Amino acid sequence: MTPLTDPIGDLLTRMRNAQRVRKTDCLAPWSRVKEQLLELMKKEELIKDVEVVGEGIHKKLLVSFLDEKPSLEMKRISKPGRRVYQGHKDLKPVLQGFGLAILTTSQGLMTDKEAREKNIGGEVLCTIS
Repeated sequence: MTPLTDPIGDLLTRMRNAQRVRKTDCLAPWSRVKEQLLELMKKEELIKDVEVVGEGIHKKLLVSFLDEKPSLEMKRISKPGRRVYQGHKDLKPVLQGFGLAILTTSQGLMTDKEAREKNIGGEVLCTIS
């Protein structure tokens, strides 16, 4: 097995592929950042649930999708080869406020709306609409 160079991009791709074949859930390798990202998506009601299965190095994330929502459009913005940082003044609403961007800031992961309210910038991980 080759090591992943972009684990967040891998998570988004697994979710995108699972939704395209109309699966109700998908499995992905666990990491703290991915778990926080999925918890944020759950709080924003973009996914139904996320739970950690297994233990030790065999931990996995089980992501359950909402039945009534269409497939999410998830796009990776900041990549390992090209990091994208934006200040709070440069953060524009995604799809005129109907989508959201997820940032990693000095105060943890948060949506673009929360970052603008707190006047904090950071690395833009992905956009979801």
